Amino acid sequence: MSATTIDASRLTLLLNELRLPAIKHLWQQFAQRSDKEGWPAARFLMALAEHEVAERDRRRIERHLGEAKLPVARREFALEAAIQRLDRYHLLILDDLVYVTKDQAETSVLFELISARYERRSVLITANQPFGEWGKVFQDPAMTLAAVDRLVHHATIFEMNVESYRRRTALARKKTGPGRTAQYATTKNVESVTPSDNQTGT
Repeated sequence: MSATTIDASRLTLLLNELRLPAIKHLWQQFAQRSDKEGWPAARFLMALAEHEVAERDRRRIERHLGEAKLPVARREFALEAAIQRLDRYHLLILDDLVYVTKDQAETSVLFELISARYERRSVLITANQPFGEWGKVFQDPAMTLAAVDRLVHHATIFEMNVESYRRRTALARKKTGPGRTAQYATTKNVESVTPSDNQTGT
């Protein structure tokens, strides 16, 4: 038994102990590629870590979909078909993403949509909370981290610390009063319109 085989066997045991199954299956393949292409150690480690996270995300989504107890036609076909339909659009807009708390099944679907469009199609998201509050969207902290990581990778982020225009309009309306009275705010009844109403004075 060579030293390489002994090291590989020991590494397999260590990866099992650390519960890193994706790295256990991929490290030799990536090691060969790293040696061939002269990767820095940091790139080699990053590649392994990214695949481990992606595999965990995939298993987590499968688990959440299973817990949602959706019918097998809906779980496996309807969702995939819906994502494929959305794939026709180069830009997808998700407005007020953090506004409503979502359950596990909904967050799993949302994460799958984000993952499907990652580095392929554009997504524009508006939210009234910073990323630190996105635990309200993705109840699983690991899923929150993975989703935010994908969204910000190639993103342009606009942070607007401005007053709500709705609040500003409401305050302005309060200062100026309620506006015109009801008798002038609505049009006259058609039956009560006289010929002189439709004629201009001379």
